[in-house]
Amino acid sequence: MATTTAYILLGSNLGNRIAFIHAAINEIEKQCGQLIAASSIYETEAWGVEQQPPYLNQVIAITTSLLPEQLMQTLLDIELQLGRKRTKRFAERTIDLDILLINNLIIYTSLLTVPHPAMQQRKFVLLPLQEIAPQIIHPLTQLSITEMLQACTDTLRVEKIENHT
Repeated sequence: MATTTAYILLGSNLGNRIAFIHAAINEIEKQCGQLIAASSIYETEAWGVEQQPPYLNQVIAITTSLLPEQLMQTLLDIELQLGRKRTKRFAERTIDLDILLINNLIIYTSLLTVPHPAMQQRKFVLLPLQEIAPQIIHPLTQLSITEMLQACTDTLRVEKIENHT
């Protein structure tokens, strides 16, 4: 079975945020595929809704033999396993797992949109993604991650966390 490379954004702003990020990565490695890269962890202001605790965000790259929709469903299952409750859009969460890119694929289904439709508008996505994959070309915009970050107008605070063990 062929393998693909998937870039996944992890986010947490409830409870022990670091522990949730680490637990999610462990489950992704068990259930989805091999971890091949991980960005630093960044603390970021909540996007879309104010009056929320800040997020910790990290982007990882994995190789997987799962089909894109299987990967998305597995990530949703991991979110549930780690206590994610879907109440309203942009609500606080223990863990959020978003597929940003899968190889050079463009996918529109009821379960999955790849590339992630808002990634180019969000500095908290582009900064960690650029750290591990600056040369990747977005399949729709035809811009590199570095170029997308340079063009991003998001002004929310995004700070690298030095010690996150």
